[in-house]
Amino acid sequence: MFSASSLHLVRRTTYGPTPALLTEIGSLGAAKWLDRQLAPQTIDDSACDKLLARYPALDWSIPTTRAKLNNSGGWDAMFQVVRATLTRALWSKRQLFEVMVEFWSNHLNVTCPSSDVWDNRADYDRVIREHALGSFDDLLVEASLHPAMQRYLDNASSNKWHPNENQGRELLELHTVGVGAGYGEDDVKNSARILTGVTVGNDGTALYKPAWHWTGPVQVLGFTHQNADAAGGLDVAKAYLRYLARHESTAAQLARKLAVRFVSDDPSPGLVERLAQTYLDHDTAIVPVLRELFSSSEFKAAAGQKVRRPYEDVVATVRVLGLKADKAGTQGVEALHWMLAGMGHAPLAWAPPNGYPDVAAAWSSPAGSLARWNAHLNIGARWWPGKNMLNGAGAMSLMPAKLPATHGAFVDGLALRLLNRRATAGEKAAVCAFLTDQWNKVTPGTRVTRKSAIVTWRLPYVVALLLDTPEHALR
Repeated sequence: MFSASSLHLVRRTTYGPTPALLTEIGSLGAAKWLDRQLAPQTIDDSACDKLLARYPALDWSIPTTRAKLNNSGGWDAMFQVVRATLTRALWSKRQLFEVMVEFWSNHLNVTCPSSDVWDNRADYDRVIREHALGSFDDLLVEASLHPAMQRYLDNASSNKWHPNENQGRELLELHTVGVGAGYGEDDVKNSARILTGVTVGNDGTALYKPAWHWTGPVQVLGFTHQNADAAGGLDVAKAYLRYLARHESTAAQLARKLAVRFVSDDPSPGLVERLAQTYLDHDTAIVPVLRELFSSSEFKAAAGQKVRRPYEDVVATVRVLGLKADKAGTQGVEALHWMLAGMGHAPLAWAPPNGYPDVAAAWSSPAGSLARWNAHLNIGARWWPGKNMLNGAGAMSLMPAKLPATHGAFVDGLALRLLNRRATAGEKAAVCAFLTDQWNKVTPGTRVTRKSAIVTWRLPYVVALLLDTPEHALR
């Protein structure tokens, strides 16, 4: 058993507890463990790095990707990005870092796979990863000017003759200040004009074309510039992006979004205000904001207030069952990818620019619950991904070396391993009712033998039933 506060911290800052992770936080203490997670470069992640070598496209530059694939294999390159994302969530030791990479990938969403980013999505992922625990102003500049964002939001074709308002509008509405900041249509038009000339070259890399840049005075909220020289248009765009990154409305929007991710679906205004002020006081640096968040009374009191989305549920299931990557190849991760696609939550796949929702209401439905329960059984029983995929016994690995005396004790042991708490009387009764048939009545006090269904063919079902509880559904 581990302290409730440590479990809460782990559940919110990782993709799910594992025995090794809980042993680590128990040894280091929550404060030192969090310090390590906020400095991911200090964590040896070489085992995960070896798995990522199975996705060679991750390391290709944009020109290399174009030369190797020439568009015909671009979807394979994008699928490698998606499956590497899943691999890291499953087995990286830098768990909080991966959670933050997902957070920023969602906030600055560029759908993957998507036909217009086949050659550059891996490079865009590297930008997100480079700045995930850095400063938002640097992240915003590099992400906004990246070829992937330029193509995804159609700015690559925007010019002074026909400014395209798509990125200019989404930059304000989604990426920075938000709709409550008070900007109007003229602000959106000027936002688009500032970004004209930022485009993509013939080799697929970022390019600025001065001849395409709209010149003349621009004003967006409190940002003003004479913008008189097309040659300096890229500098104007960067100054504008850094202004937006430091705007108090951006601070409030990001603060609330982080609080929704880590605290509750409806965080308190007081917490949001403190996080926003910390963001401004530290010149858009992310780590101080996270420290303020995780040390807050609101975070400490928020256990049980967030629900895992399908992606997090499936990853947590694989992690708690101790399954590892395929001994060779990537079939197991591919199977999980397609499972998640069927559940509507494949990594990076959200089509609109606003990113996946992160509130329980968006994911609550009978069909969604049934899909999760089926996933628990399929993964635990090693039906899908099959026994020739991934590595490990799944539910059968939870069989104790020494059998507990009774069914109630057996269920208790499973609950401790899967849920980090003892089973309730109701859960024990429900499992025993499930095991009861026309020949045998099972109660919590019924003795367990090597021939009992709970230790043979029905063990995966019992494990799945425990994973179907609200406890496992909570982040």
